Amino acid sequence: MVRALTVLALLLCVACSREPRVRVGSKNFTEQLILGEIVAQHLEHRLGGHVSRRLDLGGTLLAQQALVSGDIDVLPEYTGTALTSVLKQRPGSNPAQVLSQVRAGYAKWGLEWLAPLGFENTFAMTIRREEAQRRRIATLSQAAASGSWRLGAGYEFATRPDGLPGLLRTYGLHLDGIPKTMDLGLLYQALMKKQVDMVAGNSTDGLLSVLPVRVLEDDRHYFPPYQCALVVRESAEREFPALRPALAELSGRISSETMRRLNYELDGKHRPAREVAREFLRSSGLE
Repeated sequence: MVRALTVLALLLCVACSREPRVRVGSKNFTEQLILGEIVAQHLEHRLGGHVSRRLDLGGTLLAQQALVSGDIDVLPEYTGTALTSVLKQRPGSNPAQVLSQVRAGYAKWGLEWLAPLGFENTFAMTIRREEAQRRRIATLSQAAASGSWRLGAGYEFATRPDGLPGLLRTYGLHLDGIPKTMDLGLLYQALMKKQVDMVAGNSTDGLLSVLPVRVLEDDRHYFPPYQCALVVRESAEREFPALRPALAELSGRISSETMRRLNYELDGKHRPAREVAREFLRSSGLE
């Protein structure tokens, strides 16, 4: 009898493992992990738990490949990143036009861009506040005219078409040696320890609200719009009719200030992403 029950339990587990699930993906940095958890938990509430997580996948191209190949069904992505790094098109400055371009470009893969989540995460060229005061600078043009800089950046920023090469051409920024590339989570630590003088951070980084730093104004508007939105496989929308309406509930729900606060909960207070996401959904009335 016991053996029969054991076999039955194993068969039920196998059946459960084969149950169709929406696979939520994310890239490998703080904001993406939080967004991935927000999406996954929200879908668990709306779809009755038919969700699996494929978070922390890697950089843009790895995450995009997972989306195109069908390894994941949903991915938070940024319009400027999609336009330049994925579609290899020239950056634009009009947010609505860029969104329209990426929607058209992703259609060839059967991927839909939903309405933006409500915030933009652009690059933030950041220096120590004391350095800004000493050199009397507030813009990237002023930084280019004030001498050389030891730069710290993430691995993608150093080579991507909307990253460092174009920034140097646009502003004539002078670097002191080759840029120090590192994980994004180490940038501000390196800046505050004076291992570098400037870092290529992100405008929604939680630490920007608590560290003595200054984000330099992109006064020549080099960086394109980076509205964050959810990209969804159309085949998954057909398989799960409740998927698209559920995801659409998240559009417009996350402001830049909110995203910065959520990021600080993880980066600054070292709270688990699942806990941060759960509190956001609860406070937003989405739980």
